[in-house]
Amino acid sequence: MKKKNGMMFWILVWGLGIAGQLCWNMENQWFNTFVYAKIAKDPTIISWMVGVSAAATTLSTFLFGTVSDRQGKRKILISVGYILWGIFTIGFGLTEFITGGGTGNDAKLLLTAGIAVVSADAVMSFFGSMGNDIGLNAWINDHMNENNRGQLGAAIATQPIIGTIIGTVVGGMLVGSEDNYMRLFMVMGLAVIAFGVLSLFCMKDSATLVPSKKGSFSKQFFSIFNFREYLKNKELAWVNLALAVYFIAFNMYFTHIGNYMIYYLGFSADLMGFIEGIALILATLVTIPCTKLLNSGKEPLVAAVSVVVNSLGVGTLGLFVRPENVDTSSLLNPVLFIGIFLLGTGYVLFLQAITAWSKPLYPEDARGQFEGIRILFFVLIPMIIAPLISNPIIKRSGEFVDENGFTEYLPTHTLLITGAVLVLFTFIPLIPAWRLHKPTDRQ
Repeated sequence: MKKKNGMMFWILVWGLGIAGQLCWNMENQWFNTFVYAKIAKDPTIISWMVGVSAAATTLSTFLFGTVSDRQGKRKILISVGYILWGIFTIGFGLTEFITGGGTGNDAKLLLTAGIAVVSADAVMSFFGSMGNDIGLNAWINDHMNENNRGQLGAAIATQPIIGTIIGTVVGGMLVGSEDNYMRLFMVMGLAVIAFGVLSLFCMKDSATLVPSKKGSFSKQFFSIFNFREYLKNKELAWVNLALAVYFIAFNMYFTHIGNYMIYYLGFSADLMGFIEGIALILATLVTIPCTKLLNSGKEPLVAAVSVVVNSLGVGTLGLFVRPENVDTSSLLNPVLFIGIFLLGTGYVLFLQAITAWSKPLYPEDARGQFEGIRILFFVLIPMIIAPLISNPIIKRSGEFVDENGFTEYLPTHTLLITGAVLVLFTFIPLIPAWRLHKPTDRQ
């Protein structure tokens, strides 16, 4: 019988997990509003940030996934990755001083600041992926057994949601109405560093973890690109494709949802954080009963329902919410709240369903590398394609001239209507994945 895990094990699982998800949420949610507040109201900078950081994340997962599997070590990747992740998170905030802490129209200055934020985001993402996507995820998989499978599965599925909720609410409070982004980056960066140091002294690799060397490093590294072998697992291939299609739509609109609420609708950062956070908390509570469906092998059904609910939520925002019908001084905006609630419910359900569906399909001797494949579909493909859709939509539908005569490009309802339609394309790969699903094979 497997030995039960101690208190420190669970502190590391939840502490490293939540700290990492808070940092990812900050990157996805607040980096983009930071650019609009401190650099320029131009989605092109965000598009470059998203694309380059996605490439850095993917390179990191493949590189360190191979290193981790070959060396049979996870701890060192987690500790070093988290510490550097926190350092470069704080460093990202320093880029605001290039423009003096406010937006302007000096082309050379904006170019310098734009290159700086894109580069800083990429470096931060590289080490974040090293510590979290590869190190922590593989470490958790290594320690999963019949005694803790349910608890660890719940942790993996709920941590991104908890991170999104806390990161949105607390992030908004830290930024505040005075746009103090440096305070946010300092707090989040120090939290990640602290758990990286904790893992250095308190974490242990699994006793069953052994090096898995398959020829030379380059041979093993490039073996992950043997798509002929990968496609033999048809169910996982279709599931990952559904993941990619869903998050193309999701990143197309959600990357800009903060700027949509702050700069188009007119909310302050802290009030925006409260509205989103409360809606996401309720969304999470609603999805709890669906755990029974996931435990009984109904992942495809939950995923299908989540796509429809998400589309309804995004569509509600796009069709019925306008600057003239919201109260930017109050939490009481029923239609806006319902839209975000449905959006969040669909997001939470989809993430839970896909996580529970895909993890058991990974081969045991290549979990590190298969986390890299997941990042390919979860991060790289969506974050490369999504800006190619969102950027021209924002440029065409959201062009405004401010009181100083500067041109601004704001995300409007048009972006959300497009997102509501695009997310339904998830059904194209989801249906064949559903047909191949055999829950009895994974008991």
